[in-house]
Amino acid sequence: MRFQVFKDGNVVDSFEPCGAYLFGTDGISVRRARIAFKKGYVECVRPNLETAGLALLWPVEGFGRIMLPTTCLPERKRPYNLNVEITRAKLMQITNRREDWSFFDNIEGMEEVSRESQNLFVDAIQNIQDPARASKLADESLKRAMVYSEKLAVRQGKSLFDKRRQNHGFGRGCLGCRIEPNLIIKPAYFERLLEAFNAVTVPINWARIESRQGHYDFSEVDPCIKMLSRRKLVLSAGPLLRFSADHLPDWLLRSGMGFEKIREMAYQFVSKVVSRYCGVFHRWYAISGLNTHNQFNFNFEQILEMTRAANMAVRAAGSRAVRVIEVSCPWGEYYATTPGSIPPFVYMDMVVQSGTSFDAFGLQVRFGKDESGMHLRDMMQISSVLDCFAPVSKPLHVTGVEVPSEAGNGAFDANTAGMWRDPWNQTRQSQWLERFYRIALSKPFVEAVNYGNFGGGNGGAVAHSGLLTDTLEPKESFKALKQLHLSMVKR
Repeated sequence: MRFQVFKDGNVVDSFEPCGAYLFGTDGISVRRARIAFKKGYVECVRPNLETAGLALLWPVEGFGRIMLPTTCLPERKRPYNLNVEITRAKLMQITNRREDWSFFDNIEGMEEVSRESQNLFVDAIQNIQDPARASKLADESLKRAMVYSEKLAVRQGKSLFDKRRQNHGFGRGCLGCRIEPNLIIKPAYFERLLEAFNAVTVPINWARIESRQGHYDFSEVDPCIKMLSRRKLVLSAGPLLRFSADHLPDWLLRSGMGFEKIREMAYQFVSKVVSRYCGVFHRWYAISGLNTHNQFNFNFEQILEMTRAANMAVRAAGSRAVRVIEVSCPWGEYYATTPGSIPPFVYMDMVVQSGTSFDAFGLQVRFGKDESGMHLRDMMQISSVLDCFAPVSKPLHVTGVEVPSEAGNGAFDANTAGMWRDPWNQTRQSQWLERFYRIALSKPFVEAVNYGNFGGGNGGAVAHSGLLTDTLEPKESFKALKQLHLSMVKR
């Protein structure tokens, strides 16, 4: 399957398919697929002949660089026009979302934009035998479709958000933030935290706490707990277990232990932490990202067993707090290239069907890095993937939101990681977060949204993603979230 790539009506001679992956009709990414750009074409080689779609970071004039998919297409000798197919998929998504949301009201000033987008796409299809002209028409159609889709998602989110607020549907601790324990002793850091949030997440890292087997060091966490527990805050902690190299002690990584022994070590660690802080925390992120971070290559049964054991250990240690299972990368791009991984919704279904005792799912939504799962998505895609959690029998906590406030380098370069409208700056970060929060909290099954990096240090997964500067001055995003929080709790 080949896609011809155009820019301004001309075939491009250089193009980097950033974040590219193939996916099937079930939305699950295709393994053992090869994607490369050669002589004006993105060539996709896959292991079977089933229909598939291509998703990749795509430039849209006036809107930025966004991860966008095509529809699922059959294999054929004649190349597809990538510009046309991406536009086709976006227009189909708009139609489907309007039906799913029963949102048929006109959006002031936008209906003409919608009609123009549709008419331009019809012209593109009518000129499909002239690929250059078709691509230009499709590009113009996509520019309008992206603006319209964002307005639609934001309007639908705002409508439901306002209704939820009027009905006092937001619980205590619905807006929170992850902190860095070593900064909590700084008065400016602590004061700004209390100024904006009434929910705080304290990170727990097995590698730091048990750097030597059987020896536990809580010197970083204890002072933090002492300060926070004096305030009327909703406190969360975790992840207690995360099977990525940066969260696992070196002695465990080098040990060569089998699954049974690793599970025993993990159970002991969780029990030690929870029993120490039992009664302090209201939420425990018992296990995080095992759908994608699987350092020891656990099989399906072992992944389920480790998930179950983590939640059992929390309860056995005497805590009655909410137990959350965190899921990473909701679009599942990683599944195409990461051995031992499981598609996110398959993992969730497995956990629910297995009868594992827990209270909520957590979802990490981080954008701004050239890494699988972290390329920027548009608001309609975000709203749509959140809707997929509605049928799940558990509440949802969005536990790790992050986007940058300035351009980065290397993996954090916006040209390869994605940008919203312009290169990232404080204003763009603030505007993006305000829209995201209203959309996420418009969903009745979303109980809380927590930002992943309060700032002032290097604790985030995305560079420059903090709400505070390095000198602990508030960014525009801090002020926006503070104002949003005040509007939610105001009676």
